[in-house]
This record gives sequence, C-alpha cells and structure tokens, in this order.
Amino acid sequence: MKTIISLTIIIAVTLLMIATPSYSSEMDNRIVSSAKESYVFKTYLKGDDIKIDSKDGVVTLTGTVAQESHKLLAVETVAGLPGVKSVFDNMEVKEKPPTGNSDSRIKDRVKATLLFHRSTGDSPIEVSVKDGIVTLTGIASSNAKRELATEYTQDIDGVKDVKNEMTSKQEDESTISKVSEYVDDASITAQVKTSLLYHRSTSGLRTKVSTDKGVVTLTGIAKNSAEKTLAALYANDIRGVKYVINRMTIE
Repeated sequence: MKTIISLTIIIAVTLLMIATPSYSSEMDNRIVSSAKESYVFKTYLKGDDIKIDSKDGVVTLTGTVAQESHKLLAVETVAGLPGVKSVFDNMEVKEKPPTGNSDSRIKDRVKATLLFHRSTGDSPIEVSVKDGIVTLTGIASSNAKRELATEYTQDIDGVKDVKNEMTSKQEDESTISKVSEYVDDASITAQVKTSLLYHRSTSGLRTKVSTDKGVVTLTGIAKNSAEKTLAALYANDIRGVKYVINRMTIE
C-alpha cells in the first residue's frame, strides 16, 4: 500500500515538473503577443524597433525608440499585461535623450499628452518650443478643443507659456463619425499614467491606476480636492476610457 502511494506521488511530481515549463512558455508567448498587439505598440510605437523577451513573466525590452516618452509608454504598457511580474528597460533612444526641462523634452511631453487625450488627439497639431514657450499650430475641430489644447499644454511640466496659433474649423457634430476604436486595458493604463506624470498639477501625486474593460480606477493620495478632481478629469479624456472611478484620498 505504501509503495503504491509513493509511486503515485512520484508520478504526480514528475507530471508537474513536465507541465510547468510548458505553461511558463505558453504564458511568456502570450505576454509577447499581447504587447505587440496592444493599442500603444500598434499606434504610438509602430515606428520603433522594440524587442520583447519574456521569461517566467519577467520581461526585458531592448531595441531603439525615437523619443524618450516612448520608453516610458512601452514599459507601462507591458507592466499592465496579465502574467507580467516585472519589466526591465534596456531600450535606447535614437537621439541623445534630453535632460531637465529642455525644449526638446518639453516638446516630447506636449506632443505625447495631446495625442493621448481624445479631445486633442484627432487634431493635426504642430508643436514647437523655444526657451520653454510652446507654440501650437494646426486646425482644431472646434473652439472648445482649441482651448483644451492650450489648457493641457500649459499644465505640462516645464512649459512657461503657450502661444496657440491654431485655427478652429467648426464642424456639425451630427456629421462627425462616431466610430469608437478599441483600446486594450494595458494601453489605457499606460496612457493615463504617462499623462498624469507629464501634467504639472498631477505629476507629484501618488496615483495608482488600474483598468478593467475600459473603466479606470484611481487610488492613491492627493494634496487637496482640486488635485483629486483634476486627476479624474485628465484620465477621463484619455483614449479608450469609458469612465473613471476616483478612489483617491486627500492627505
């Protein structure tokens, strides 16, 4: 009887040892595939040469990206995928990364933030920066969206002033296509995190972001009710967000 029990245990352990590598390999393949098929990688990072390697849920990103902001976006997207335990960033920027609040870094942050927000992402906005002063040119689909572009830009860390030279082309809302694009949860979380980090009013907040089927939940600590409200407003205008549950507390 004891021999039979021991034999059963040995067989069970052996099968488990055989199955575990197979499961890990399947999970790692799924992580790599999900990252490549994510909205962020297919939309914002499609021009970058990013290589993704996953081993037992530990992901290493290598290759080159065009801008510093793309590194953060790639890391945050992968970190939000199911099964990922940690992410190592070994990517390089094609050009020398800007330091401090240089004009090139400010431009990078402004362009990224305006792209992430629904209200400004569909407008062809050109961004130039000189000594911290940002100039916006292009066409906005409404006066309200033109004003939002100014507000979003003014709150980017390092921006001293904004000159909005955009023109407004008022469109009949009834004629505008209401096609909604699918944005996966990991991409939504990455966009929200990056946007909150780049905005001056929310960059210092200890905000945690999670997304479930397009519903974003914010937790963490805000200094006051105004900062808490602003974090939700910024998050709510990110591509793919259905609505925001704000569970942040005020210290």
